[in-house]
Amino acid sequence: MEIWDNPACSKCVAARSSLDEARVPYRLRAYLTEPPSAAELTEVLRRLGARAWDICRTGEPAAAALGMADWSRDDDSEPRWIAAMVAHPELIQRPILLLDDGGALVGRTPEAVAEAVRRTDL
Repeated sequence: MEIWDNPACSKCVAARSSLDEARVPYRLRAYLTEPPSAAELTEVLRRLGARAWDICRTGEPAAAALGMADWSRDDDSEPRWIAAMVAHPELIQRPILLLDDGGALVGRTPEAVAEAVRRTDL
């Protein structure tokens, strides 16, 4: 499993702690310093079954500066959302758990992390 991680994020800390407790191996990706490409983010969205705006932190200062609250949420606008998150990775919801089974979850809740543990082959 790979975790898109921000060490300063309490949800990331909680997810790592739960995975450590369950002895689930993982790799950390410091996505703020190693941002995804547009192709990588598009693939993660496919794995999540989500749209770009579903995992965008629209309350961040960068989102306000870009005026994202007024952006359309349709097929034609999705590349714009993805480009913004690639340019400003702090806009990407965290932690994102990329499972070895090809799926992905946003690990913000204990239930989501527990699901990741269940889906991990130990």
